[in-house]
Amino acid sequence: MKKDIHPDYHMINVKMTDGTILQMKSTYGAEGDTLSLDIDPTVHPAWTGGSTRLMDAGGRVSKFKKKYEGLGF
Repeated sequence: MKKDIHPDYHMINVKMTDGTILQMKSTYGAEGDTLSLDIDPTVHPAWTGGSTRLMDAGGRVSKFKKKYEGLGF
């Protein structure tokens, strides 16, 4: 393996959307830098169960549901 080609792996602070700060190891920035998140697991629908409604742009969702309505969805 080549020497000195990998980025520095150090501790940073990750600021969640609710203001909570977690310490994690990362290659982002420098030791002690803060990374502020716009979306994190506490607010993203993929982790919260999808409580937000899906926007139906141009009737695409309706078309999909109609096309596959008999398949047990």
